[in-house]
Amino acid sequence: MTRCLVALITLLASCRGDDAMMTIDDAPAGTGDGSGSGAVTLPPLDGKLDYQLGGAYTPPVGVTIVSRDREAAPASGLYNICYVNGFQIQQAEESFWTGMHADLILRDSNGTPVIDPDWNEMLIDISTPAKQMAVATIVGGWIDGCATAGFDAIEIDNLDSYSRSGGRLTEDNAVATMKLFAQAAHAHSLAIAQKNSSELVPRKAEIDTDFVVAEECNRYSECGDYQVGYGDHVLVIEYRQQDFNSGCAAYPQLSIVLRDLNLVTPSQSGYLYDGC
Repeated sequence: MTRCLVALITLLASCRGDDAMMTIDDAPAGTGDGSGSGAVTLPPLDGKLDYQLGGAYTPPVGVTIVSRDREAAPASGLYNICYVNGFQIQQAEESFWTGMHADLILRDSNGTPVIDPDWNEMLIDISTPAKQMAVATIVGGWIDGCATAGFDAIEIDNLDSYSRSGGRLTEDNAVATMKLFAQAAHAHSLAIAQKNSSELVPRKAEIDTDFVVAEECNRYSECGDYQVGYGDHVLVIEYRQQDFNSGCAAYPQLSIVLRDLNLVTPSQSGYLYDGC
């Protein structure tokens, strides 16, 4: 089965000619280059956004775009983005990787897994084309599940994990892997987001992404950088009130949401939501 999946992704990687046309309404020039099986639908411009990665709940009134974890069900009647952690290993999934794919865990010279200290997550090893393809086979299966569940788009997290790898991974490794993820999404006519990593906007055509999910781009003065490549197809999540306020004033045409850092549900202490 694994060999068949790898062969399928290899075929997708080669099918980039004029016989595989893709059209994306209202997208900036160059979005989608024919790697998919049909047109994708982008999030509605300036649609009210909610970011529900800590647990699914009934969206606030007026929300039209929701991002949820890949194991959650889409929100009925809204534009749904499926969150996938494609470059790091969430703690709940450690046993899957250590038990079945230990060779795809990035390790230091002592054989110890390399950890993202902020989230205590092991990094996935995408250092070679063979490993990139193997990871894309796994993540491609998750993308298949998002499509079957009825999501409209994919959000791949930790594209910038190479910056936390101690030099063991490169930007080129991340770009090559993200391109495989994009091909898997486009094969299902799903849009796919560039998640953070404003330094990769100039390589948008290589990673073949359709829109942006940007955390704290107002805080770090990056929202305009994303607009250069994606126009107003930029979804913004801020975690500080002052950044949310300044973003709403500076970018009234963008979808901007204020959430608590832990992304808890309304029934939990610390829940915070506002949108503009």
